[in-house]
Amino acid sequence: MAEATEKPPRSQIADYGLIGDCETAALVDRNGSIDWLCWPRFDSDACFAALLGDESNGAWKISPAGAFTASRKYRDGTLILETVFETAEGAVALIDFMPPRGDASHIVRIIEGRRGKVSMRMDLILRFGYGLTIPWVSRLDDGALRAIAGPSMAVLRTPVHTKGEHMRTVAEFDVAEGEQLPFVLSHSASHLPLPEPFDANEALAATETFWREWLARSKVEGEHAEAVQRSLIVLKAMTYAPTGGLVAAPTTSLPEQFGGERNWDYRFCWIRDSTLTLLSMMNSGYYEEASEWLGWLQRAVAGDPAAMQIMYGIGGERRLTEWTADWLPGHEHSAPVRVGNAAHEQFQLDVYGELMDTFHQARRGGLHPPSSVWELQLALVDHVAKVWNEPDEGIWEVRGPRQRFTYSRVMAWVAVDRAIKSAEMFDLKGPVEAWRALCDQIRADVMAHGFDASRNTFVQAYEGKALDASLLLLGQVGFLAADDSRFIGTVEAIEKELLVGGFVQRYPTEKTNDGLPPGEGVFLACSFWLADAYALIGRDDDARDMFERLLALRNDLGLLAEEYDPIAKRFAGNFPQAFSHIGLVNTAANLAPSHKPNDQRSAKG
Repeated sequence: MAEATEKPPRSQIADYGLIGDCETAALVDRNGSIDWLCWPRFDSDACFAALLGDESNGAWKISPAGAFTASRKYRDGTLILETVFETAEGAVALIDFMPPRGDASHIVRIIEGRRGKVSMRMDLILRFGYGLTIPWVSRLDDGALRAIAGPSMAVLRTPVHTKGEHMRTVAEFDVAEGEQLPFVLSHSASHLPLPEPFDANEALAATETFWREWLARSKVEGEHAEAVQRSLIVLKAMTYAPTGGLVAAPTTSLPEQFGGERNWDYRFCWIRDSTLTLLSMMNSGYYEEASEWLGWLQRAVAGDPAAMQIMYGIGGERRLTEWTADWLPGHEHSAPVRVGNAAHEQFQLDVYGELMDTFHQARRGGLHPPSSVWELQLALVDHVAKVWNEPDEGIWEVRGPRQRFTYSRVMAWVAVDRAIKSAEMFDLKGPVEAWRALCDQIRADVMAHGFDASRNTFVQAYEGKALDASLLLLGQVGFLAADDSRFIGTVEAIEKELLVGGFVQRYPTEKTNDGLPPGEGVFLACSFWLADAYALIGRDDDARDMFERLLALRNDLGLLAEEYDPIAKRFAGNFPQAFSHIGLVNTAANLAPSHKPNDQRSAKG
């Protein structure tokens, strides 16, 4: 329960809830303020950017005018957020949602009187262009407000009287028990006609039906079903419906280190996540979404294998030029605020293995890509044969010098291994014997240079000493058997050296030349990987303990960020993070009786 003051403290990452329409998403804090929204797509310019600055950079707040306490929850099985404000005079609910996209995108906010009579205030501060551009606002004949700046237009419709005040739109009004007052903010291109008005309560009912019917398709059962279903809803909300691409997060530049510069734009789709994403969808019963994700992958990577990127835009875009919005101070003064991601130009070997494994798992699961995809895969393996021994930037996209990362070589092996398995299982033509020889060559190289026999552990980079959490996946991807002493030794070494506050760091930033000052939180996806590794080697109690502790980190709405700061005990990094929620879904499956991603990826066939 948060007590309001004249100037409430800035919201932390865990204070936000997510609403969305499967094409973009907004973050709403506990005090009824929407502090982040990019319109009309996840990767568009933000029109509310207070998350990375303050309210002058764009926010939309509706809350009691005086002191209040607040509680919130999602309506069961939906992405409809309900915040209840309690005051000395009464109680009101703020119901926030985004209806499934039609011709335009809308945010609907309904104020509902629950008890007594409460004085309310609304502050709408639209700032297009990541908080930089103040739109021109005019009142239309029907009372609606239209805000225009260049190509962008937003229209506010509400029965509440509004007025302009200090370059913002404000309203002061009372809500009595049983009364409802809607606020609808719609977006469209400025050259198009105004979005059509609609009934807010009908939209609420339709949105509730949409989410509950979608969730009813889930095949998730068992003790963790509720947590898994919430994660699946989050992943659905972060999937760009027109293409099937899943954004890593709907935000940019939330800091991995508070006050530092480890701030990245995550509003894109990573090949690194592709296999675990596909398995989370198929195992949960969402074959349509899995097929759409596979289709996005096929289109995104089509072309010269040498030009394959580690990430693409939600439509498959390749040019993701990175620049700095230097007028924004950053979340908790963590600058710079980056738009775009320069890592799209990096060379990472692991993506070839990831992509080949995704296509293999798709075929095993009953999703059969067109024959042209196998032709692309043949070209990919030919390319891997030429480049597998080159240094790269690695799975974590270091911005220091390229290195010979162990996991990168392992995933090059995975690329060739899955080509062999696919050819044999699905009667696809390829030079299988030559591939076997290449697999043996890569494996021998990894064993010779990526394994520290004195410590009985694989290491982050050839001839190095530092560890890397990606090595937890060596058993899952089938490079080593689960009972191999070298894999067990690696898991035990990571326990000793990478656990901080009981959770897993990606790698020791003070020992790895990643081109940045040292220091970041623990990476939640990697902590799920440790739980998966425990399950794989038979340490079931440890796997369950880790999973339960990770569940306890979720905020009150069941959402997870990219990282967790175990010292300050709070979220860090972009939010909500798809990789964290994918980890939750897959680890829950690994702890269940069937459909274990551990077994699916490590299977001999």
